[in-house]
Parts: sequence; structure tokens; C-alpha cells
Amino acid sequence: MAGHSHWARIKRAKAVTDARRGKAWSKLSRAIIIAARSGGADPAMNLTLRYAIDAAKAANMPKDTIERAIKKGAGDLEGAEYVELVFEGYGPGGAAILCTAVTDNRNRTAPEVKRIFERHGGKLGASGSVAWMFAQRGVITVPGDQADEEKLTDIALECGADDIAADGDVFEIQCDPAVFEPLRQALADAGITPENASISKQPSTTVAVSGDQAEKLLKLIQELEDHDDVQDVYGNYELSVEDMERFAG
Repeated sequence: MAGHSHWARIKRAKAVTDARRGKAWSKLSRAIIIAARSGGADPAMNLTLRYAIDAAKAANMPKDTIERAIKKGAGDLEGAEYVELVFEGYGPGGAAILCTAVTDNRNRTAPEVKRIFERHGGKLGASGSVAWMFAQRGVITVPGDQADEEKLTDIALECGADDIAADGDVFEIQCDPAVFEPLRQALADAGITPENASISKQPSTTVAVSGDQAEKLLKLIQELEDHDDVQDVYGNYELSVEDMERFAG
């Protein structure tokens, strides 16, 4: 029975892993579809599509799945009609939250997102209520074993990056979206492989959230991220190291 129980646990763990991977691939496919629809099916001419494809490849999405998503976005294959939605609101502790979603049914997604906010002590706001607090930024993270700080700093400054900071054994470079692609190419030319490279939204100011409010906020963020239609969740909150360790445990 012990062996059977062990195998059952393995199967359950695999099922959970497969489900998470399937959800991630679904979200990545939608990002590709939207990018191809809005900017064309050629990644050489559509940087948003190229970045979406890169993210899909990093998640080990099969090549044929990526190609189908591109064709759906370009209208070469039939598929669901997806629209992009942006939700703005506040969470516990007064944290501003910006949430993007891609859905084939806005009448399903909008009330579901609203309920998630309310369930965790948050509240949706009107369009524009918090978006002004966030700006698009290029964010590139590089493992410390890829290059030393001096070399990274030289490349980053030469390309016009705004900031480079060490976070443990990882370096984070931030830049204006206009220099993101030249910076990525310069790193590649130097033989440096980033851990992650994406255009993100960064808050102009942050608010400190702690204790029970921080716990409620993290539960809100987690449930939003787990929603099938939600693509990205951004917030302007700061948590203490103690709170982060407590909730991680």
C-alpha cells in the first residue's frame, strides 16, 4: 500500500504540474494571438510578438502551439475572438493595483475580477484611477555568473539604461522601452544570457503595507494571477523582509 500511496502522490503532483503548465501556456498563447492581431504575424517587424514568442519558448511551449497562436492572431486559423481588458483598483493597505486580462467573454471576466477584489478587501476603480501611477519600463535580469557588475554596467550605460542594481546573485537592469531591444542585443553580442527580459509596468511611487493588510494583499494578488484570463498584475506596494518570509513559509 505504501508503494501505491507513493505512486498516487506522484500522479497527483504530476497532474498539478501539468495543470499549471497548461494554464501558463494558455495565457502565453493569448498574448501571442493579441500581439499578432495588433501588429502582424512577422516577429521581425513586430517586437511585441517577438517578446511573446520568446516568453513562450522560455516556458517550453511546443513550436506547433506557438505557430497556431500566431496564425489565429493573423486570421489564418479560426479561433475565439479575444479582447484585452484593463482593471484598476486598490487593495488592502491602499496599494494601487493594475491588472490586464485577455478574454473571449468580457461579461464573464469583469464580474469575476471584481469579486476577487472585493473578497480580499480591495475595490475596483474607474479607468485611469491608478494607471497614471505606472510607466512602461524595460526590465532585464542577469544571473551573477553570466557577467560581473562592471561589465554589465558598461554595457547598460552605453545602451542608455537608467539603472542597474544587484539583488542577491542577480543583477537587474531597468531602461526606457526605446532602448530595450538594443540593450538585449548588446548583451547577446557579449555572450550574456538574461534570466528574464520583458517590458513591464513600474510604479512611480510605492506604499508600505505590513501585517494583516500585507497578508490580505498577497492573497488578492495571488488569486488575480491564478485567474485564467488574467495576464499580468502590477502593484505599487512594498513589503518588509519579515512579512515576505512569513508568508512564504
